Order: sequence, then structure tokens, then C-alpha cells
Amino acid sequence: MVWSAWGITHNTLIIGPPGAGKTMAAQRLPTILPSLSFEEAIEVTKIYSISGLLTSKTLIKNRPFRAPHHTASAISLIGGGRIPRPGEVSLAHHGVLFLDEILEFKRDVLEVLRQPIEDEVVTISRVNATITYPSKFMLVASMNPCPCGYYGDPYHECTCSQSSIEKYLGKLSSPLLDRIDIHIEVSPVAYKELKGEKNIESSKDIRTRVEKARRIQLDRYRNKSIYSNSQLNSNDVKQCCKLTKGAEKIIREAFNKFRFSARSYNKILKISRTIADLDGEDLILENHVLEAIRYRSTDKKYWR
Repeated sequence: MVWSAWGITHNTLIIGPPGAGKTMAAQRLPTILPSLSFEEAIEVTKIYSISGLLTSKTLIKNRPFRAPHHTASAISLIGGGRIPRPGEVSLAHHGVLFLDEILEFKRDVLEVLRQPIEDEVVTISRVNATITYPSKFMLVASMNPCPCGYYGDPYHECTCSQSSIEKYLGKLSSPLLDRIDIHIEVSPVAYKELKGEKNIESSKDIRTRVEKARRIQLDRYRNKSIYSNSQLNSNDVKQCCKLTKGAEKIIREAFNKFRFSARSYNKILKISRTIADLDGEDLILENHVLEAIRYRSTDKKYWR
């Protein structure tokens, strides 16, 4: 279910050792994303036209997938210059911004992402003009759990000290981490899994389920200026994320155990709503909440 939930615009952090498939999984994400609507395609095409990146005169039909290098500057991410141009957050509008090995980016560069993630727009001010570009993107980031990459790996010994691990993880601030909805821990693929004959769900099948869930959300929010559960504000969460009594008990106990922030609590409900939509359920059930909590509690192993 995680890959389906991942395909509905929830920001995602993938944590795991080298070779676990973090980058490959992120690069496959466009194959399960819902198709661009006509209105979205027009917005994306306008941005690429302004940036001089439009390669043809036809509309862009595929969701953008941007993967800037870790040496990228704040300006290249946010946009700017003497004649302000869109940055990566705008070029990823209605698509994916993938930050591979996010902790290799400079911390001050990462911090500039907080505002566009929250506001979904970027405003660039210059002496003669102020320009606003849209930035409704899905952030996907990958990272190793420590400098050597093998903390918690059952097949390799970690050579890092506790202080070096804490310093390494400290590059990702709590406010930015709190804005990432889904936290996934991945493990190395075992040989028997590579050679196994178990049928794996295809990207086409996953995309079908994602498209169905997206239609449910578009219908639910047809009178609102939002298109997915990830955009719900606190009032919308109360209105749209109805839980069974059992599910409500589970999230209450988890809130007290893990001491989630108010933002994390709302994100758990929004992720639960998405999982319920993928299952075609009107109410959020116990298993939906349990799965959503798992996506928000992984970080407790690393950021204590």
C-alpha cells in the first residue's frame, strides 16, 4: 500500500543503506502518478516556456520529475537571478522534486524549501518587480541512516560513532522533517527476493488504483480549491477525516506514546484518509491508522 499512498502527492523520505533501491524507487514514481489534467498541463507548460525549457509547441503531458544535484544553490531551487526565473520547486510544479541523498545538500539550501512546501508558491522580490511562481510539488528525498550508510544494516557493520551519526542526521532540521508526510525505512534486497517467483504488482496496476483514489478526492473536494488529501488544513481534516471508534483510540494512544506534534497528528489523519480512499472506504478504519502511524514513527528511531 505504501507505493500507492506515495503516488498521491504526499511528501516522502526514504531511509536506507546504499544499494537498497532508494533512488530506483523514486525514479519509478512517475509511472504510478495520476495523469495531468488539462488545466495542470497548461500551468506546467507555461512555467517551462518562461524558463526556456519548452522543447516543442505542444502541451507537456507528463508530470515533471526534477532531480537537482546536491551542489545546487538556494537560488537554483527557489528561483531568482537578475531576471527572476523559476527554480526547481516551480519546475516540479504538479510533479516531483527528488532530492537524492538529501543530507548532502547544504542545510541553508534545504531550509529554503520550507516556505514553498507550506505555501505552494514562491515569491521573488527585486527592485523593479515582485514575481510569484507556483510550487505545488511532491517532495521525495532519500538518505543514508549514517555517514557510512550502514547503521541498522543486518549485512554490514556500521563504523560510525554515535556523535558522528547525530551530527549527520542533524543536517535535516525538525521543521523540515515535520513537513514530510511519509517516512519509509527500506532494507537491502535479499538474494531469494531477487530470484523469487512471487508475482509483483505492476506499475500499471498501481497507477489504476491511484487514479481511482484521485477521482474520489477530486469529487470530495470539488467545491474547494484543493485536489488532494495532502492539501487539507486543520479544519478540513476535522470535516473530511472521520474515524471509527477503534481507529480514534489507536491514534490517541499513538499520540501519547510518540508525542507527535500537532502537524504530525494532522499528517497521520491525512495519510490515513488517503489509505482509506485507496481501499474505497468512506470511514478511516483501524488498519488505515496503523499503517499511517508507521509512516510517521520511523523517524523516532533516528531523531530521538
